[in-house]
Amino acid sequence: MIQATVLTPLLAWVLSSAALAQATPAAPPKPATPAAAGSCPAVLQHSFKRLQDEAPQNMCQYAGKVVLVVNTASYCGFTKQYEGLEALYAKYSSQGLVVLGFPSNDFGGQEPGKDKDIAEFCFNTYGVKFPMLSKSSVKGSAANPMFKQLATMTGDTPSWNFHKYLIDRSGNKATAFGSMTEPGSKTMVSAIEKALAER
Repeated sequence: MIQATVLTPLLAWVLSSAALAQATPAAPPKPATPAAAGSCPAVLQHSFKRLQDEAPQNMCQYAGKVVLVVNTASYCGFTKQYEGLEALYAKYSSQGLVVLGFPSNDFGGQEPGKDKDIAEFCFNTYGVKFPMLSKSSVKGSAANPMFKQLATMTGDTPSWNFHKYLIDRSGNKATAFGSMTEPGSKTMVSAIEKALAER
């Protein structure tokens, strides 16, 4: 039989340990940290609202991909390029291409609708599934920050709807293509395939 003199200190130690465990909260789990700025190129360090529902979208989610940025419009002679852009996205997205559409009313007033109307038009008319962002300006001092940065990188600013910028995987190099360059043209496809092949 354990004597009381032995049991009492042992019991006291067990009780004090249990009390200490209850009093000391467990360390909270570490929150998921966003990608370090160094892993996301400057040209993608922007956030825009999604066209369909205005949910904020961080462009850093596309870091490491080849990104084709296009300013779009619903009532333009080049609007049929939506078909070619969607075809590029469908064919090359599994290899790392993302197409980003930025509706803009800057040229000829050819994108007068609200975001919801534009989203419905794009999907219902052209089956657009590539990411589309909220309507914004893409030229001059009012241009959204990504287009300002792309203009600085390339020395080329949009002069009409469906101007295109192709950003490489590193995010450090961008090439501009005018509205006349069709998405399915040899020039565009060759540039995309070359950028996808680079690691």
